[in-house]
Amino acid sequence: MAFPLIRLYTGDDGESHFEKGTLELPKLEGGAHRTASCETAEVSFVESTAGSSSDWHSDPARQYVITLSGTLEFETRLGETCTLAPGTVLLAEESKDGGGHKWRFTDDQPWRRAYVILE
Repeated sequence: MAFPLIRLYTGDDGESHFEKGTLELPKLEGGAHRTASCETAEVSFVESTAGSSSDWHSDPARQYVITLSGTLEFETRLGETCTLAPGTVLLAEESKDGGGHKWRFTDDQPWRRAYVILE
């Protein structure tokens, strides 16, 4: 079992890029699947109303962004795009000095998400 995972990172060129993969969940006893635990600094939940967007920015810390509702398109300054849908995990590892990203809604649902700060 796995969750879709998109890594947002700053490359050697100083620009933001996406890397698509999966977050594997090893099987436990019974029917459960679970990753190993990791240290976190903070957890918060946020909702953005449908139709809103965000201009160019970099994330303030290394973090997981777990989409609970809403579908968005993220874009880097180089024009790379990826879609975040419910159940997608974004691992944001951009440098504050990197190229950054922006996002916009592609549906009419609010974007509800959990931020899990890793630093």
